[in-house]
Amino acid sequence: MSSPTGPASGLPVRMPRPRQPGRHRRPEPVTAPEGAPALILAVPGTPEPGTRSLAEEVISIARSELPGLEAAIGYLDGDDAEYPALASVLAYTAQRRTERHEIAKAAGREVAEPEGPAAVVVPLLVGPDAELTGRIRRAVADSGASAELTDVLGPHPLLAEGLHVRLSEASLARADRARLFTVATAADGIILATVGGEEAVQAAGITGMLLAARLAVPVMAAGLDQDGAVAAIAEQLRGAGSVQLALAPCLVGPEAPAGLLDSAAKEAGCPASEALGAYPAIGKLVLSQYATTLGIAPQQPQGAPAR
Repeated sequence: MSSPTGPASGLPVRMPRPRQPGRHRRPEPVTAPEGAPALILAVPGTPEPGTRSLAEEVISIARSELPGLEAAIGYLDGDDAEYPALASVLAYTAQRRTERHEIAKAAGREVAEPEGPAAVVVPLLVGPDAELTGRIRRAVADSGASAELTDVLGPHPLLAEGLHVRLSEASLARADRARLFTVATAADGIILATVGGEEAVQAAGITGMLLAARLAVPVMAAGLDQDGAVAAIAEQLRGAGSVQLALAPCLVGPEAPAGLLDSAAKEAGCPASEALGAYPAIGKLVLSQYATTLGIAPQQPQGAPAR
């Protein structure tokens, strides 16, 4: 038992761990500022259970990186019931902020009037897409809410990392850092497939250069939504000496119409890896766009070293 002067003799004394001094001190965890705008993930494509699961996992990753983050999902083609539409989610978020302020005032708390946007909208898109971002912008305007719209997630080195991982999962690329073993089915030429027009292809090309540096094989971007583009790039790679091609979708997934990837792989005559989906880097990049907009940057995601 403990005495008034301290623990009984023979019992260990548990002392608080001192903070590590110097530049190697562990950084203090960052949390969302009080009253910070909500992060609203704008999800394109046809709403369905798989898309919802993917979006929820992306949001979960973002929340784990910034505790206290208020976040929600708005579907570009939502129906306001099972899959809430982006405009209605924004309107509800703005209304909720006003109600919280009124409740605080009624309780006698001294609270400042809400300032700045009620939400920051982050498109679940790795590359530019004028048609989809235009629709997101209109949904923000239609909601009547004060909201900031961020840029898309790429290009970024972490996208190249995710593409590498997806290719290795499909046994289409070496997964080891030093390339100490071979993969019999490893591709010697990669078609980086995207949607969103020529601007999206150019942005994917930047990510493609980063992927090529990781794999030491040629990588060329092609538009899935451009007739004959994938087949033309496949012919170009084979003409340059590539024998085993692979199709790598530079996409999260929902933004591409169902069946488009399968058709493109058949057109190119090669296997394909999975889309990026809820790869952890997607959640980190979503949070990075949110934090950069607000100037609170918890930890900017850094490109991992080439494997």
